[in-house]
Amino acid sequence: MQSITPCLWFDRQAEEAMNFYVSVFRGSPLKGAAGSAIVSIERYPDDMQVGPMEDMAGKVLTGIFHLAGQRFMALDGGPYFKFSEAISLAIECENQEEIDYLWERLSAVPESEQCGWLKDRFGLSWQVYPELLGVLMSDPDREKAGRVTQAMLQMKKIDIASLQSAYDGG
Repeated sequence: MQSITPCLWFDRQAEEAMNFYVSVFRGSPLKGAAGSAIVSIERYPDDMQVGPMEDMAGKVLTGIFHLAGQRFMALDGGPYFKFSEAISLAIECENQEEIDYLWERLSAVPESEQCGWLKDRFGLSWQVYPELLGVLMSDPDREKAGRVTQAMLQMKKIDIASLQSAYDGG
């Protein structure tokens, strides 16, 4: 059993976000993605008011969902707290197909894209990168690793072929 569960605070879109994330991951080529599902949703009672917010009836008090085997919690808590780049969800991909798939579906704020980071339509930041990136950047040949780092710093979405070319000296 997972002992740490990230909790994602949404204004009033927790159910929409859970459905979206599950649909993205369930259809993805990532290992374990088929295990993506909404597990449970507890809703605010009909007469519930959250602070100065009204009309929370039926909204998500707590929702539990899994993405590629990772457990998450979501809640509708109002507009008080927003996501920031101070925390992101990192997805290590095996190949360019996985990166392209996730990037196409998750990226919604083009001006926030840099070095494999993107922001989705709910404001949550993600890092979508290949497993190979860590291998190339940690090569004991610091010249090769430096070329890979410089190439990566110029990218928005990570391109594995370009990283490999930089590593090879091209």
